[in-house]
Amino acid sequence: MKKALLLYSSREGQTVKILRFIEKELAATYQCELVDLHEKPEVDFTQYDKVMIGASIRYGHLNKKLYQFIEKNLSKLNSGKVAFFCVNLTARKPGKDTPEGSVYVQKFLKLSPWQPELIDVFAGALYYPRYRFFDRIMIQFIMKMTGGETDASKEVEYTNWERVKGFSKQFCAF
Repeated sequence: MKKALLLYSSREGQTVKILRFIEKELAATYQCELVDLHEKPEVDFTQYDKVMIGASIRYGHLNKKLYQFIEKNLSKLNSGKVAFFCVNLTARKPGKDTPEGSVYVQKFLKLSPWQPELIDVFAGALYYPRYRFFDRIMIQFIMKMTGGETDASKEVEYTNWERVKGFSKQFCAF
């Protein structure tokens, strides 16, 4: 069976949840390994037929460790079948839920020396009860400014699972 490496850079866990969904979608074709790229900066890409990287936005930025991973593994990323997706709350809005319409994906493409051939963006989730006080207040402020949910007692998932399923199919055909 073919092997796929699913790497993640996640803050609150929605990116991991998306990758677990993708793992189930790929199960008939790929044996998947799910790995936190913050904990495993060394990857033997030769062990995998394909690689997917999922990363989340927090306060407008991807984690610096993602960029460090890319710089360290740039030649391997460029020579293999490697896909990328970004998770953020802005993608809950139509027009901002595509790589072309996502300010975060466009920013990533400008900052990153790696330009993935297969790329997408998915809306994340709000987990107000799980946030620390400061994070909850900041996220409420951002959501108020952008017309989103501000009730601190709620957990709201915005991820469009049909889009994730479509990306999984693209990855298989990639």
